[in-house]
Amino acid sequence: MNDQGANHSFSLIIYFVATLWAVEAVNFLTGYELIRWGILPRTVKGLVGIPLSPFIHTGIMHLILNTGPIIILGGLICWRGKWIFLEVTFFIILVGGLGLWIIGRSSYHVGASGLIFGYFGYLVSRGIFKKSISSLIVSLITVFAYGGLIWGLLPTYYWISWEGHLCGFVAGIVAARFERS
Repeated sequence: MNDQGANHSFSLIIYFVATLWAVEAVNFLTGYELIRWGILPRTVKGLVGIPLSPFIHTGIMHLILNTGPIIILGGLICWRGKWIFLEVTFFIILVGGLGLWIIGRSSYHVGASGLIFGYFGYLVSRGIFKKSISSLIVSLITVFAYGGLIWGLLPTYYWISWEGHLCGFVAGIVAARFERS
């Protein structure tokens, strides 16, 4: 990819993160009423939350914790191109969200961490599936920098949606496995 294409692709991450922060501002101003638009498993209303939940956070600290990994892991995916980034992002949001809707506990699930785990699963498994030098290098960098995420797949704290992490992670692996290029 040429430098101009890489810059344009990376700008998607900036717009995405800016959207997350704009939604957080609205959520804050409404007393966090937007949380009701998250995924509520096995309910019709919860289906609406599948595409919305990654944009809604429980507070500024929640969003701060998600911002860095979204920029870095999403940026690694953007390096391959804007369409790959968009396809992977939408796939993880929809498939991971549907998985969470099916297996999640009866509580509102919000935040971009499922997407982060999806990016992590995608980047690590892509190196395994594609076996190219560049994919393997990106996989190793991802594991080295974010390997500790794996602990987030375990049920540790009741307020953390490990189910969302797990479903996002699996969706990322599936996205890498069935990627066309």
